[in-house]
Amino acid sequence: MYDITVIGSGVSSIFLAYTLSQSNQKILILEKGKSIEKRNCPLDRGETCNCKICDKYFGFAGLGKSEGKFNYTSDFGGELEQKVGRENLLQLMDEVDEILCRFGGDSVIKYSTANTELSKKAQLCNLQMLTTEVRHLGTSLSTEIFHQIYKVLSSKIDIQFEVDVQEIIKDNDTFTLITNKGDIQSQQVVFATGRSGTDWLDKQCASLGVKQGKTRLDLGIRVEMAEQQLRSILEDTFETKLAYAHGDIISTTYCMNPKGRIIRKHQEGLVMPDGQNFREQKNGTSNLNFTLFTPTYFSTLKEANMYAHKVISEINKGTDRIVVQRYGDLRKGQVTSKENMYNNRIQPSLKVEFGDLTKEIPLLYIQILQGFLNHLEEFIGEAIDEDTLLYGMDGKFYSPTIETDENFQTNIQGLYVIGDCSGVTHSLSHAAASGIFVGKYLARNCEF
Repeated sequence: MYDITVIGSGVSSIFLAYTLSQSNQKILILEKGKSIEKRNCPLDRGETCNCKICDKYFGFAGLGKSEGKFNYTSDFGGELEQKVGRENLLQLMDEVDEILCRFGGDSVIKYSTANTELSKKAQLCNLQMLTTEVRHLGTSLSTEIFHQIYKVLSSKIDIQFEVDVQEIIKDNDTFTLITNKGDIQSQQVVFATGRSGTDWLDKQCASLGVKQGKTRLDLGIRVEMAEQQLRSILEDTFETKLAYAHGDIISTTYCMNPKGRIIRKHQEGLVMPDGQNFREQKNGTSNLNFTLFTPTYFSTLKEANMYAHKVISEINKGTDRIVVQRYGDLRKGQVTSKENMYNNRIQPSLKVEFGDLTKEIPLLYIQILQGFLNHLEEFIGEAIDEDTLLYGMDGKFYSPTIETDENFQTNIQGLYVIGDCSGVTHSLSHAAASGIFVGKYLARNCEF
């Protein structure tokens, strides 16, 4: 019998377990994927994925093993502030960073995107600058840090890999977890399956009677432009995050990569354009890329997924097809062809198909991007280069919001949900902070 069983070993689970590791409780982590040193998805090498359970998304550290970008802010990355309060959230993020630095995170400098003068100028141009402190670890350092944390945790708690939790039964005060490797009993259970475990979580919530709320979906066009065009607003910061209001809809730039590249992202059975930091390659480019994401809310996960597949799978056409159009061609209402790309000053950093985005994606996203770029021109004081490239279409997926109390306990006594699978956190820093928050609560209130 375990005191606490955590399902999933992503970032929220790791920081929960680290917080609980000093207690006398008997703790178990169950992970569907592999240990961190055995995670080796071909997608990370630009090849076709043949993982039975994808090593890119499943396994110890989850997506924390990717770029390892921790944004310490309440401006974006989730709604955790509404749960724990702003002051508490910022304190939790300090603790997240302290733990990362304890294992080598301080070998990269934490930087801030705050700039008072630029923020005021942005407001005059009907844009809002969202600021944060950033500890950008990069893939290699992030992997090493979580490998070191694993060594510490595995000496204090039980961690089991390649375990498929098939069913969870609650009987009085005890949970029975039926798995492919036998039954497990626990007094408390924490769901920490991340965004990748959404389908599994949806099924378990339905079986247990856990209440779920709305589901968010972000879709947007990825932009690849001349890096020098935004240099004036990036001189003191590595990344500037901007928000733009189109009526009641607030769209936000995401994953801005100066000198970076566009890569293919495989997720939810879809292929999308994503950005890669120049630090992940030996040589940078003269381009900059980002996505302008627009959120939409759906009453169920099924509805959100159906909409995303309707939009993006029609672009993919059963392949890894991504469509690009020149900004100048979009404005003139003409198709971008292979021929008129020969002399384009900005060449795509990803092999793509040229075409007409108005024939590929809903008009709303094009209208929002055009409005944003108009205000961006005012902000930077020059016209956006007509050779700028627009990629359709990027997506960011979220789990349904799980209804919980202020301590992340569901309507089922003893069952908690943390991290991105809660629908409350949408980033590494917020997920980690939620793990520490619930870890402190369980250590304080659930001694057996």
